[in-house]
Amino acid sequence: MRPNGHDEFIEWYEDLPKKGRLKVITVINKVESNGMMTAQRLKWVKKLDTNLYELRSKVGSNIQRACYFHVDHGKYIITHGFTKKTNKTPKKEIKHAIVLRET
Repeated sequence: MRPNGHDEFIEWYEDLPKKGRLKVITVINKVESNGMMTAQRLKWVKKLDTNLYELRSKVGSNIQRACYFHVDHGKYIITHGFTKKTNKTPKKEIKHAIVLRET
């Protein structure tokens, strides 16, 4: 959440169709249950930068991603989410996540 109370992830998540929301939550639960190493191996998670990752989910042709970073002791903060149409993560989304991580 930003200092002004704006939570980009929650706003994006609430705008997703029901199937999209369920898929995102399922991926988050799988990562929590199985750990980062398994999540990366199974491609539920991808490392984007130093201490910056993306949760990966797909429903039909809709590809959802949520960027997050590690805080401490197994705690992570999801900065924001986005829907994309190609396999490559847009640089503007990575830059945006870095800005949010640094605030």
